[in-house]
Amino acid sequence: MSTDTLLRLANHSGGVLYVIAALLFVALTVIIERSWYLQRVARATCVALEALDADGSPSAATLASWAARDQGMPSGDLFDTAGRLAGQADREALSMRLEEVVMRKAPQIDRFFWVLDTIVTLAPLLGLFGTIVGMFNAFQVLSNPGNAPTQVTGGVAEALIATASGLFVAMLGLVFFNGMNNRLRVVMHQLDTLKTALVNRLADNSARGEARDEARESAKQERTAPHVVVKSFSQHGA
Repeated sequence: MSTDTLLRLANHSGGVLYVIAALLFVALTVIIERSWYLQRVARATCVALEALDADGSPSAATLASWAARDQGMPSGDLFDTAGRLAGQADREALSMRLEEVVMRKAPQIDRFFWVLDTIVTLAPLLGLFGTIVGMFNAFQVLSNPGNAPTQVTGGVAEALIATASGLFVAMLGLVFFNGMNNRLRVVMHQLDTLKTALVNRLADNSARGEARDEARESAKQERTAPHVVVKSFSQHGA
């Protein structure tokens, strides 16, 4: 199909095919950008979980180094918050702060999903609208004297291209939209797992640290306690 034919079909559809082409470009852009971003987040979170499994009791310095490594990723923000709160917050407070980090990152992770969802719904409607406009143009042939009624069939066939184009864009967008929704679910599950693992590791470290402090304090008190020597004198009658 030549360029002139495509331009003629687009003009007969009232310009709707131009809009559908623009929607296709936007949909492909969102699909590529979000797929790339979700893959990066999933890979960074998997590496973070592996590092946390390898080091069962990470220190604040270790968490800071992991946060620098994953800078810009949700896992980096979780490590940064956990490193700053290590040893300073109890289990509940730490869990709530890390949950806040995940909730703040959620809109960034599913950004532009609404665009793809809108395109999936809008493209078939635009295709139908373009077909209706093309049908009007096709039936106008009958109003011109000297035109054969058989020319209407060609116009109707060309008008249906708009509907086919809209359905194609919608089907393509729907497949990738569902796929990215599944990837999003996996990523959010990974972040929740990382949050829970951080809470468990740091809470255990805090409990062990408090136990060691109590043991040291008890030993110190025993060493510094005054020794009371009680002397008893007994007198025996001669």
